[in-house]
Amino acid sequence: MSKSQKILIIAEAGVNHNGNFDTAIKMIDTAKSAGADIVKFQISITSTSKFSKKAKYQEETTGKNESQLDMIKKLRFSFDEHRKLKNYCDQIGIQYLATPFDRESVNFLHELGCNIWKIPSGEIINIPHLKQIGKFKQSVILSTGISSLEEIENAIKYLNENGTEDITLLQCTTEYPTPYEDINLRAMNTLKEKFKKNVGLSDHSMGIEVPIAAAALGASVIEKHFTLDRSMFGPDQKASIEPQELKQMVTSIRNVELAMGDGLKKIYSGELENKFAARKSIVALRDIKKGEIFTEENIVPRHAGKGISPSRWNEILGKIAKRDFIEDEMIEL
Repeated sequence: MSKSQKILIIAEAGVNHNGNFDTAIKMIDTAKSAGADIVKFQISITSTSKFSKKAKYQEETTGKNESQLDMIKKLRFSFDEHRKLKNYCDQIGIQYLATPFDRESVNFLHELGCNIWKIPSGEIINIPHLKQIGKFKQSVILSTGISSLEEIENAIKYLNENGTEDITLLQCTTEYPTPYEDINLRAMNTLKEKFKKNVGLSDHSMGIEVPIAAAALGASVIEKHFTLDRSMFGPDQKASIEPQELKQMVTSIRNVELAMGDGLKKIYSGELENKFAARKSIVALRDIKKGEIFTEENIVPRHAGKGISPSRWNEILGKIAKRDFIEDEMIEL
């Protein structure tokens, strides 16, 4: 992903479809309508142990009376359903992406023709996972939540050793939702400087301010969870934005992208129309008779039109008036 490319915006559907295929289709339509580049799901078959407990935020949002595996079984799609989701994405013109959590899912996505890989924060220490994906030698987007710089460095090493060089690092805080004080957008600069990689943000905060700020700070990828309705049941709904917010976020990021410009200081054609209204001309401070000398006591810069610029002030001082001037009249030589 080169610096010349526009910011890649990933609308993270995740498991907010609650295992309902029709809801997932609506989410794809929503992401497309909002202007996102990618709509992303999650895919796993054997990644969770039957003894795995839910995270605290999952217990708070979905209850404590089931294991994490039981919860995931209700939320996941089959490979065949994922194939249908990708086909629908291809049909309407938005890129399908899924985060794989196990070997079987990685192999399936490779067979499906996926050419971008999203590695979530939790898999950054999973050496077999990194090696398997690294061998495809394709673009990798790596989230760095709950990770030290050493762990990030090791993950990059395993990806590199297996042939993958195109890696984008996403600053991420694994809290749902993430308090603003824990987001640390400046860490993007740290990652960029240390690892010489493109950087971005995987955001779990409430609202859309943080992704917009990330765009201004140089993010090349921005990922954000969304839902059709935040009041729906599910572990990630409360930390997600709704359709109108997603659309507003994408629009705002694109506007920031335009506003960043090329860094060259120049005068724009639109400015020239306002030049004479914004800048001043030298005018008579009082009535001036022919033959008088222009001094700081009888001339002054004021908004007056297309007269002599105050940038010539020192040149005008000491000149002789060649005719009479009334108060506020533009000076001529």
